[in-house]
Amino acid sequence: MQGKFVIAVAAGILFFAGCASRIQKPMRLCPGAESVSGSLSLLRLHSENVIPLKANGRCRLQYYDDEGKKHNENFPVKFWFNPPDQIRLQGDVAFNPKGIVVGSNENEFWLSIKPKEISSYWWGRWTERSCFEQLLISPELLLEALGIVKINDEKNWSLSNEGAFDILTKRDEQDRIIKKIYVYSCNYTVVKTEYFDKNAEIIAVTELDKYKEMSKNFLVPSVIKITTRIDDSTEASFRISLKSIKPTSFTEKSRNIFFTRPEPRGFEHIYKISENCDVIEQK
Repeated sequence: MQGKFVIAVAAGILFFAGCASRIQKPMRLCPGAESVSGSLSLLRLHSENVIPLKANGRCRLQYYDDEGKKHNENFPVKFWFNPPDQIRLQGDVAFNPKGIVVGSNENEFWLSIKPKEISSYWWGRWTERSCFEQLLISPELLLEALGIVKINDEKNWSLSNEGAFDILTKRDEQDRIIKKIYVYSCNYTVVKTEYFDKNAEIIAVTELDKYKEMSKNFLVPSVIKITTRIDDSTEASFRISLKSIKPTSFTEKSRNIFFTRPEPRGFEHIYKISENCDVIEQK
């Protein structure tokens, strides 16, 4: 029960918006991409133009504890991003400047939550899958929100269009939908991504808004919303509003400080995400 409790609470660090929330469609309509290849090429171009960033902001979170009681929090966050796979989001919760830390590098990803009533640490390796549906506060979702969309090949992708949006749909080898990406046709920014489980049910939604131009051909969302389904009847959410987003550079020393997985000291619970996406508590 304790493991289930801390995972459910961790799930709450996700966006203040439901899976059924609607995209506010822009007024202007533009022709969509003519092919899957053309659409994916534009997304790849965005990924290639991503630059290192740092920002401050605030996070609004909603979660439910093991007794079903609803909690709301609002706290400051700091954010660092060194493409393609180094990211760190740090939240000041309960007067602890590292009350929540979400991070990743080229090899690993991790999440730590320090408040006493939770006090848990999760980690895993990219080679063993990211398993965001278990981690819930996912570096993978944050990376994709910034434009690092993993497109290894064009197999199993299809393209459709609804009004101002191109919709890219990815299926697995069993022809099950695993992801839908909604892209605004006029500037080809991603506005929403839906993630599906093996039963074709939505398990997470990322919504992006208020893009700011950081460099040529690179726009970054200043509002990132993520909703995750905990179970059939409960959703958890968080909303990050980034301010003072600035291009930056990282020295070797600063990269080691921000993007090296910290040792899990002082946590009541330590969890390893296994190759099969099982959550295994470590002693």
